[in-house]
Amino acid sequence: MAVTSMANSSIRDFTKYNRMSTTSGAGPFACTYLVIAGGGGGGKALAGAGGAGGYRSNVLGEDSGGGASAESTLSLAAGVYTVTVGAGGAGRSGSNGNGVSGNASIFATVSTVGGGYGSFQNNAGGAGGSGGGAGEGALGGGAPTSGEGFAGGNAPNAAGSYPGGGGGGAGAVGVTPANNSANGGNGGAGVSSSITGSAVERAGGGGGSRVSGTAGTASGGGGAGAVSTNNATAGTANTGGGGGGAQSGNGGAGGSGVVIFALPTQASLATFSAGVTQTSAVVGANRVYTVTATSTDSETVTIS
Repeated sequence: MAVTSMANSSIRDFTKYNRMSTTSGAGPFACTYLVIAGGGGGGKALAGAGGAGGYRSNVLGEDSGGGASAESTLSLAAGVYTVTVGAGGAGRSGSNGNGVSGNASIFATVSTVGGGYGSFQNNAGGAGGSGGGAGEGALGGGAPTSGEGFAGGNAPNAAGSYPGGGGGGAGAVGVTPANNSANGGNGGAGVSSSITGSAVERAGGGGGSRVSGTAGTASGGGGAGAVSTNNATAGTANTGGGGGGAQSGNGGAGGSGVVIFALPTQASLATFSAGVTQTSAVVGANRVYTVTATSTDSETVTIS
């Protein structure tokens, strides 16, 4: 039977529901993020390793880099925001020298600093999100950025063993080898996050080199160091890991960074400019977007 009339109260309720439905996506939206810059490249010639890219996170119960707690809540209104994934710095190849620092990653108002370069003999490590390791010769590791990472390891003046310092990680200082150590300095540890639904350690520093014996190891996407004429290992893509340092082979490149953010599934939608490479998945009540590459430094995400 057709409905020919409605009570005034029913009309009011129906109108209220419609208004609520059309404004449910207007924001602002609570946004959870993990933003990691590109890692630094390792040096060549008794060299230190690259530092990890800067690490910033506001995931509740997790850490940011450099021993900092999770950052404050980020609320985003509907609109257009910058998104940039920083490339890792090149490892040194050819002639002896320092690696190259990593590049910044950006999401909305959150920016991170690229990892510092690993240096070669008698040079200090580069400053960055996490600092690069020093080359053999009693000089210091690179300084970190507060709230993003830790310092690179120093390197002793150790004739006969010539170890390089480990790159700093988001979770720990790069290791300084003992004088006449059998090993290059290990990379500093990264930080683990479960923003994507599974725990993953990212932003570890690279391992330092050594003339012979054992080069420095790495975790959290950092690359291992190298001995003799071997090439060092690159940092893993989309972790911001630092590249390993090398003796007479090539230094390892830093790993590219990553931008990961989560928005409530029932209240928002994110669309990206053409130069963005990303995937998304529903995790609990949120849709999590993982941005792994941006073609330029002017790519965007539109939240509606």
